[in-house]
Amino acid sequence: MHSIRSTLAAVVGLGPLLVAAQLSGSVGPLTSISAKNSTKNCNVLDYGAVADNSTDLGTPLTDAFDDCKDGGVVYIPPGSYAMSTWVDLSGGNAWALQMDGIIYRTGTDGGNMIYIEHSTDFELFSSTSAGAMQGFGYEFHIDDNWDGPRLLRLYDVSDFSVHDIALTDSPSFHFSMDTCTNGEIYNMAIRGADAGGTDGIDVWSNNIWIHDIEVTNKDECVTVKSPSKNILVEDIYCNWSGGCAMGSLGSDTNVSDIVYRNIYTWSSNQMYMIKSNGGNGTVENVVLENFIGHGNAYSLYIDSYWSSMAVVAGDGVTLNNITFTGWTGTEADGAERGPIDVTCSDTNPCTDITIEDFAMWTESGDYQWYKCESGYGTGACLESGDDYVSYTTTSTVTAAPSGYSAATMASDLTAAFGTTNYIPIPTIPTSFFPGATPISPLCRGEGSC
Repeated sequence: MHSIRSTLAAVVGLGPLLVAAQLSGSVGPLTSISAKNSTKNCNVLDYGAVADNSTDLGTPLTDAFDDCKDGGVVYIPPGSYAMSTWVDLSGGNAWALQMDGIIYRTGTDGGNMIYIEHSTDFELFSSTSAGAMQGFGYEFHIDDNWDGPRLLRLYDVSDFSVHDIALTDSPSFHFSMDTCTNGEIYNMAIRGADAGGTDGIDVWSNNIWIHDIEVTNKDECVTVKSPSKNILVEDIYCNWSGGCAMGSLGSDTNVSDIVYRNIYTWSSNQMYMIKSNGGNGTVENVVLENFIGHGNAYSLYIDSYWSSMAVVAGDGVTLNNITFTGWTGTEADGAERGPIDVTCSDTNPCTDITIEDFAMWTESGDYQWYKCESGYGTGACLESGDDYVSYTTTSTVTAAPSGYSAATMASDLTAAFGTTNYIPIPTIPTSFFPGATPISPLCRGEGSC
């Protein structure tokens, strides 16, 4: 529980670039787990739950929550629990959900298996770092059905944390945070299918700290959507994933003060992508720092004409004051997809874009390219000045830049998990970025929760 962790604690060591894009205040629950336990403990076994991987957990979990929602801990002990009906846990205050067991999806409804809304001072965690949800998404995907439930969704939750749990093979998105404030998400492993529609973490919220997360899927790794402000994302391991992104961005976009740092991306769609197609509104004050990539299709990628979304009315989302710094590693094929692709709106060019300390090289062939379209700022193929007219520039690079060599991770996957077979529940790793120790120790005998 990290309610005392403040803006200054989050910013220590991040350097002057990040001062303008820091968290806006403290994050995490306001009351300790021990204090909540001393108020009340609601063990789901006392409400009819049975750890037999057959009896539905839905009603016992809801009943336990009803008794502890005004202060206490809803406890799911170690064991295997079936869930065939989904739960909407609404209105809690000063409560926690301790998920030490494993929840297996047995129902087939859409929606959200666990939906937590209108709560404050909340914590979802496993004291053993072994609690998990298994969505068996392959049972949907084998029939080309991508409309199954999400595993976990938070809406209008404040002063909260989610940590030390694993989310596996969701039929749809794994974890989303909508209109939340003052949250901390950390020490998690998310593993999904090798296909679109399997987002790891999606957030559109205010003052959220996301760190020490591993994601395997083939869609978003950790993605900021609109509206969002004061989001800090660091020490992220996109291990055979879609990669981190911002968007899709459309009408009335409102995103500001966003920092991603220490992001490791292995064999993924991109290292970072800002995606839109028309629309309006603003993205500003963004820093993308210390990225390592290997074997990814795209690397640094802004696409204001993203063809995978329908065109939205408007002259394009305004992108202003975005800095890419400290990028190293290799891309899969720099001749096919160059490591820098900045495609801004011709009717609303990007401004104040900075690309610096960038050293990447191709794993295939002997050259790569940089492309800039209607982007203004400094570095790479960006144009300077304030005329802000449309242009397109492509430059070819035939020599490897100095300093591009970068570390790899011991747990880098050699293949995806596919879409039609069982995906095993992962163990939460103890490192999420080369050479980095998790900011908070895992609960399993190494820390206290």
